[in-house]
Amino acid sequence: MKREDDFEKRREHLKSLTSEQLYERFWMLTQQVVKPMVDLAYSHTSPAIERSVVLRMGFSSLQAQPLIDYGTKWDLLGKGIGNVILTYAKLKDMNYLKAGDELSKGIGWEIVSLNLKGSDS
Repeated sequence: MKREDDFEKRREHLKSLTSEQLYERFWMLTQQVVKPMVDLAYSHTSPAIERSVVLRMGFSSLQAQPLIDYGTKWDLLGKGIGNVILTYAKLKDMNYLKAGDELSKGIGWEIVSLNLKGSDS
């Protein structure tokens, strides 16, 4: 099966564009293609992503797993577990590492949940 060469026909609408115009068109089309993925990334997360954030905040993997589990149980994963930890630290006026340690032990989820879910209204 031989492909019909229709390059000239397909490029007709681009023929008159300058290099700069082609460059601009390329980036405009690229943004259109990528926009849905970027929008999705802003509004969605996953346990794996949140675990990665928690690990980069300096928590051990032994602390990270319960943080993600509790965050899922309390329906706070979408708020960002890093944000949950920092919010709890602020509420309790403590270092975020201590706050995360408490949260990983199941302490404080009621308080932070009320605060974060209350801010939705």
